[in-house]
Amino acid sequence: MHRQPVQSTALQSIGYDAKAKILELEFRDNGDVWQYFGFTQSAYKKFIQSASLGRFFVEKVKGKYPELKING
Repeated sequence: MHRQPVQSTALQSIGYDAKAKILELEFRDNGDVWQYFGFTQSAYKKFIQSASLGRFFVEKVKGKYPELKING
C-alpha cells in the first residue's frame, strides 16, 4: 500500500485502501507499520482532516479496529 508522508509528531505516513477498508499507519517513534481493518472512507476523511492526527488515532482508532502489525 502506498503511504503519504504527514505532518504529525506521532505518525510518519498514512495509507488508505478504500476498497478493502484498510488504514495503514507508520509511526514516527519506532518506524512500526500497522494496519487497521474495517476503516470506512468517512472515518478516513475525518482522520486526515483532524487537527491532531495523533490525538485522533488515540481517541478513535487505537483499540477500536482489528489491527495487524506488518513489520518489525
